[in-house]
Amino acid sequence: MEDKDYYKTLGVSHDSTEEEIKRAYRKIAMQYHPDRNPGNKEAEEKFKIASEAYEVLRDPEKRQIYDHYGIEGLKGTGFTGFRGFEDIFSAFGDIFEDFFGFGAANKGRGRSRSGADLRYDMKISFYEAAFGKETEIEIPKIVSCDVCTGTGAKPGTYPSNCPNCKGTGQVTRSQGFFTISTTCNQCRGEGKFIPHPCKECRGLGKVKRNKRIQIKIPPGVDTGSKLRIRGEGEEGERGGPSGDLFVFLYVEPHDFFSREGDDIICQIPISFIQAALGSEIEIPTLNGKKNLSIPKGTESNEIFRIKGEGFQKLRGYGRGDLLVQVILKTPKNLSKRQEEILREFEEISTKKENEGEGWKNIFKSKNKN
Repeated sequence: MEDKDYYKTLGVSHDSTEEEIKRAYRKIAMQYHPDRNPGNKEAEEKFKIASEAYEVLRDPEKRQIYDHYGIEGLKGTGFTGFRGFEDIFSAFGDIFEDFFGFGAANKGRGRSRSGADLRYDMKISFYEAAFGKETEIEIPKIVSCDVCTGTGAKPGTYPSNCPNCKGTGQVTRSQGFFTISTTCNQCRGEGKFIPHPCKECRGLGKVKRNKRIQIKIPPGVDTGSKLRIRGEGEEGERGGPSGDLFVFLYVEPHDFFSREGDDIICQIPISFIQAALGSEIEIPTLNGKKNLSIPKGTESNEIFRIKGEGFQKLRGYGRGDLLVQVILKTPKNLSKRQEEILREFEEISTKKENEGEGWKNIFKSKNKN
């Protein structure tokens, strides 16, 4: 989707009420409705954009996401705009009949329609996010009834033309300058009714079934990552393509490691002796234990970088790094001998510092004279 200002499209302010947004859309839709502008591509495009804006701003959740994150934020909801008039009339069928009394039935009936997209939320571990995973999920889907093959009629029988609309799906009447068509309330615009419904699907032609689907999670994903499995959404209408399945990932936090982009961060405690004299310590990584050299005179909170021990980069090549922050431990429950050694160390250190600053004392005494 392109970057668009939906408020400007409908000519409303950011604090407009739902009713004000509806009235604004009604005015634009009346002006650019395809039945009033046959063959006018510019009017068709304005009608589509206005419908897209109304679809977002009439929905409190979509509107809040759009206000905070714009068009990019809406992509995470699975909303990608409308593919054509069929989608618009399907989404706003009742509204169009309220507005105009026509438009939904004569545009939607008899044409194929894409199936709805599905969403599946999935938790994965920190390690699964780092290295990827192949797994199987089970999702509920609405599919064609295999008993009646989607007709809705009992096997051996067939749907019949609706007697109210004579199979057209519309009831037509004249009103002013317009010939107004409304959806037939008996067959709901299908033009057919089923005298002997299928017992399995109760005449709907569709049933709810669970389907198991294999998915592959690539290494390097993070919370908010989205996988798209094409064709695994709801089945389309009248031969239309199936929708897609979107798998939204949530990565569970790790007890020891944290993540920053493609890098991994951890904290390792070291002793005063290790920091002062230097040491070789063993640290955990995602790929097992490795050795890390601590140089002499290391300060607390210093960070050491181990190349290539982070997450696989989703875009591009290579891996992030492991950042090890060392934290000096203060010794507790010292023995008497340990305390004596530390006090002796402190005396030596203080004496050395004083000797090093002796020239300052000489300088001060000369200035007094």
